[in-house]
Amino acid sequence: MPELPEVEVVRRGLANWVAGRTVADVQVLHPRAVRRQPGGAADFADRLTGTVLGAAQRRGKYLWVPLGGPGAGSSLIGHLGMSGQLLVQDPAVPDETHLRVRLRFADGGRELRFVDQRTFGGLAVEEAEEDAEGTPLSIAHIARDPLDPRFDDAAFVAALRAKRTTVKRALLDQTLISGVGNIYADEALWRSKLHYDRPTATLARPQSELLLANARAVMTAALAVGGTSFDSLYVNVNGESGYFSRDLDAYGREDEPCRRCGTAIRRAAWMNRSSYFCPRCQRVPRDRSGD
Repeated sequence: MPELPEVEVVRRGLANWVAGRTVADVQVLHPRAVRRQPGGAADFADRLTGTVLGAAQRRGKYLWVPLGGPGAGSSLIGHLGMSGQLLVQDPAVPDETHLRVRLRFADGGRELRFVDQRTFGGLAVEEAEEDAEGTPLSIAHIARDPLDPRFDDAAFVAALRAKRTTVKRALLDQTLISGVGNIYADEALWRSKLHYDRPTATLARPQSELLLANARAVMTAALAVGGTSFDSLYVNVNGESGYFSRDLDAYGREDEPCRRCGTAIRRAAWMNRSSYFCPRCQRVPRDRSGD
């Protein structure tokens, strides 16, 4: 699933290519793509047609685009799910195999396409019921991410140490910190020399602060090169892959030497996922009381 860097790359592309353009036509080619729309595909198309798209915004892994014109007071909400893509394409480009939604614009230029192989993602138009900072209420429960200038480091550290769970579970808790998924959790933990099963209650404040700093640093580095792409699913709006997979220290490197100590990286099954770690640098915790 795309994480913060990959979604932020898409947000920037939308802000560059579609902001300020008027929607002339909407085609919904698969109903699951708009399953969160109360009125279904027809309602989705009706509420988007004629609107002016604003500058794309993001909270964690969710995107939203404020609407102007006749759609003022609403937002287009998007979640990429496992395989969703928002592509800006020349109308002459043949339709993608898994094209689900198409937006054409009044200027006749490039169109916006939502492509989703596994149909876990989706789009919806919602009334702009917002919190005090303009975030749609449907996603206002999601915590800020480490790259948000309003992220409260001290509050996060205190909440992390107070939770009765394990550290990787905490990193993936989108109500505590958003945008971090399996890849960047493993990378931040490797940089911090913390085992994924370490109880959060055993973390000293400096360890918690270091973990946050490393999560922020690894996602910043990934964002600089377009995110992490292992296949053709995770791309920007122009269909281009990111290159951070070349710089991963733990994730996906089973049996390869740890870049710090040379010990072979291990992979362990974890919550229907995999966790990658160095058994020497990231010692298995003795106290598992936080499980």
